[in-house]
Amino acid sequence: MSRVYNFSAGPSCLPEEVLQACAAEMLDYAGTGQSVMEMSHRSSAYKPIIEHAEAQVRKLMKVPDNYKVLFLQGGGSTQFAMVAQNLGIHTGKAAYIETGVWAKKAAAEAKHLGLTVDTIASSADKGYSYIPRVEKISGDYDYAYICFNNTIMGTHYEYIPDTGSIPLVADISSCVLSEELDVSRFGLLFAGAQKNLAPAGVTLVIIREDLITDTPRAGTPTMLTYKTHADQGSMYNTPPCYTIYVLGKVLDWIEKNGGAAGMYRRNMEKAQLLYDYLDASSFYHATAQKGSRSLMNVPFLTKYSTGAQDEASLAREKEINDKFVKEATAAGLVNLKGHRLVGGMRASIYNAMTLDGVKALIAFMEKFAKENA
Repeated sequence: MSRVYNFSAGPSCLPEEVLQACAAEMLDYAGTGQSVMEMSHRSSAYKPIIEHAEAQVRKLMKVPDNYKVLFLQGGGSTQFAMVAQNLGIHTGKAAYIETGVWAKKAAAEAKHLGLTVDTIASSADKGYSYIPRVEKISGDYDYAYICFNNTIMGTHYEYIPDTGSIPLVADISSCVLSEELDVSRFGLLFAGAQKNLAPAGVTLVIIREDLITDTPRAGTPTMLTYKTHADQGSMYNTPPCYTIYVLGKVLDWIEKNGGAAGMYRRNMEKAQLLYDYLDASSFYHATAQKGSRSLMNVPFLTKYSTGAQDEASLAREKEINDKFVKEATAAGLVNLKGHRLVGGMRASIYNAMTLDGVKALIAFMEKFAKENA
């Protein structure tokens, strides 16, 4: 069977040349006679792998010297707790901008752990279809928190709030290295790898050194303390060795293709093509508002998605959406079903998605619209 175009929101598609390189080294990495999957994380063979991955993160993201790069486990959701436990230690107050499910869950976790959480802005009034404009954040907060790209709603920050001396924390899981980002504007960045960096299993954390404390909130487990991992070079316990290895290869691929700036040009071309089609269509429409649209995740609805809640309208909408997803899958365009909170369809077009994949999607959408109008 030939390769499909995978529009999954995560785990997502990986560059084919990376997959081929990993396959070629599966049984024998660099003449060691073993797979990276089998290596001791403390062996002389593995050490250069994790060191290379960190060096590439620092180079491609231009990470300042006073930041630590960590490779952790537990996904982005574990960071909801780690951020609160390690940073919420002075006033016990934090500011959150609520732009969808993940920011809301992060705030709920901080509140669960005893912090005073101020939701200083929210886009819930319009179904999280836009990013609130909060130019400046002030107050006696231990940190301010944003989700930079929202996979479910397809929204993205086109600005960075000015937080002054308040450390700014950002979840960049679904947009890491899709564009250039000034790391120095943030106190902490984190990204689950399974969208733009690697298979699921490793979480990248970039944290300013002055925020690494040996006195987190009372009761914080050793494994959920940043200092634990920073002091041990992400080797306090067995890290996700193979995922870090793949991450290094994906970073090499990004560098080969122009780095973050190259990815941005590539992503802009793909996203613009798809949004232009949606905006010109009488059959489909994008759900995210202009000025807040993600380059990575593009939810869209058909003309049958009227918002009406009567039984007949809901049945017709479900029927057309199910038909779209089924026929798209048969055409080699997979994982296009929209999230239940938005409905319709969602095309996730991360770094590894090709322009040809987006063109194939648009061609299918045009054909489907003509047949179902």
